[in-house]
Amino acid sequence: MSTANSLSAEDLGSAAQRDRRKRILDATIELASTGGFDAVQMRAVAERADVALGTLYRYFPSKIHLLVSALGRELERSDAVLRERPTPGDTAADRVIYLLKRTTRGMQGDANLTEALTRAFMFADGSVKAEIHAVGMLLTQMMARAMHPEQTELTELTDEDVAIARVIGDVWLSALVAWVTGRSTAADTAVHMETAVRLLLRD
Repeated sequence: MSTANSLSAEDLGSAAQRDRRKRILDATIELASTGGFDAVQMRAVAERADVALGTLYRYFPSKIHLLVSALGRELERSDAVLRERPTPGDTAADRVIYLLKRTTRGMQGDANLTEALTRAFMFADGSVKAEIHAVGMLLTQMMARAMHPEQTELTELTDEDVAIARVIGDVWLSALVAWVTGRSTAADTAVHMETAVRLLLRD
């Protein structure tokens, strides 16, 4: 029996669910890139992803759930690119600053998408805590790997390392909010992030 034929109904269902979720997030990102936060409407996402509106709501109960999950997906993509080669820098601060600048430039290159994802993060309440937690954990892992590239398992990090990584992730998100809302320029954002990282990761 071939591998495809030997898959259980549960495995096929999981594969179908993963494909459906991917189509939904792809559609969300496409709409956000075109028109920002306001362009992402649940019915438009469902139509573009070719899923029933009720199905979309089962996966993502609200537009905010949807966009915060899309933010996580974009960070996963950035993380995958950064993992392909060692992060340059002689110190932990240098490596973290490189990672943040690279990720920020990527997001600032698509202002509509970044506006949509960041506004969703700003508007998220307690009902979106699982998605917010997932984004926070991903950011923490990205920062921690840059701080300690020799560590193959994040469980080897100290509590202080994890706390610093979390704070840096929070500062980065705050800086993005300031840029999206027009309170700071891209250059100001970069300076703010670098100052925070240098203070937290002094040699």
